Amino acid sequence: MNRTIRVVIAEPSAIVGTGLRTVLDDAGGFHTAGVITEPSMLDERLRILDADIALINPSMMDFRTSRNLRASVPALQEMKVVALVYGVFDDEALRQYDAVIKIVDSPSILVNRLRRLVEADGEHAADGGYDLTEREREILVSVARGHTNKEIADEHNISIHTVISHRKNITRKTGIKSVAGLTVYALLNNMIDQNDME
Repeated sequence: MNRTIRVVIAEPSAIVGTGLRTVLDDAGGFHTAGVITEPSMLDERLRILDADIALINPSMMDFRTSRNLRASVPALQEMKVVALVYGVFDDEALRQYDAVIKIVDSPSILVNRLRRLVEADGEHAADGGYDLTEREREILVSVARGHTNKEIADEHNISIHTVISHRKNITRKTGIKSVAGLTVYALLNNMIDQNDME
C-alpha cells in the first residue's frame, strides 16, 4: 500500500494521545489527522478531519453511545473504527468496532493491525464490495420492496436513525445509491423474488 493512512485519535488522556501519535508518525505511512479529547466534540471533529481510521478509547462513550456507536456518532459511518482498550469492556459494545487494540500491545502490533485493517478494506473494494450483514440484507429487502424509512423502522423495531445508518452502510458496501439500483441488486442476488415486489 502506497497511500498514507489518516488516523484520528479519540483519547481523553493527552499523554496517551501524544504517545499514540508519536508511534504512528515514527512508523511511516500514517498521518495523525487530529487528537480528540472531548467526547462532546467527537462527531463534529470527525466530520472535519477526514480520516480512514478512528482510534477510540471506548471509555469516552456514555452507555447509550457505547451500545449504538455508529448510529450515535454518524461520522463513523465512513471510516474504520478501532477500540483502544485499557481495561475490561463489555464484549457486546466492543463488537461494534472493526478491531480492538490493547494499551499493552507493542507499537508494531498497533501499526500492523491498523495497516491490515485498511489493506483488507482495499481488497474488498477491489473485489466489488463487501458482504452485507444479516440486518443489512433485511433492510435492503425492505428498501427493494418500496418501504419508507419509517415503515422499515417499524417493521424491524429499530429507530429511523438506525435505518438510515444501515442504508448508508449498504450504499458504501455495494456502491449503489439509488433505490432502483438496490432493487436490481436484491433481485440479482436472489434476496427477493420479483413477485414479492409491491
